[in-house]
Amino acid sequence: MGKRGPQPGSGGRPKKPLAEKISDGNPSKRPLEAITFPVIDLHGEDMPPPSEFLTARQQSGSTTKAVEIYESTWRWLHARSCDHLIPPQVIEAYAQTAARWIQCEEAISTYGFLGKHPTTGAPIQSPFVAIGQSFMKQANSQWSQIYQVVRENCTMPIEGRSPQDDMMEALLSAKK
Repeated sequence: MGKRGPQPGSGGRPKKPLAEKISDGNPSKRPLEAITFPVIDLHGEDMPPPSEFLTARQQSGSTTKAVEIYESTWRWLHARSCDHLIPPQVIEAYAQTAARWIQCEEAISTYGFLGKHPTTGAPIQSPFVAIGQSFMKQANSQWSQIYQVVRENCTMPIEGRSPQDDMMEALLSAKK
């Protein structure tokens, strides 16, 4: 006989985004209690400055795109009023990982997909391919965590370009 209900460890049904909950109104028809909040004069917060490690010079003498990714991600979060929900360290970790992925992709473009085995001299896959895949997986995982917080807390529909799109644009427009 088949099991009923969610599988153990699956976490059950995924949560609805906040914007969707608001647009659905009150589907359960329970009486709602209105809470009145005092009017507060809100002012925008400045973007926290990125840590110095994001601007560190690389061995080649260049810098990574980490600061650009950090700033675009923070602006994207700020436009959705979710910048206070994500710690700057999480944004920095995402920015650094995404910048490293772009750096690996630039190395693949420069040196190619193949390398030479150090002892036999036979062709092997470039180490930048595996390193780049690892950084891409990390960046996607970190972005998913950031996006999940925004999805669950943003009161407006999430539309337009995201920093994830900007990361791909940065890769495509990287110097040759």
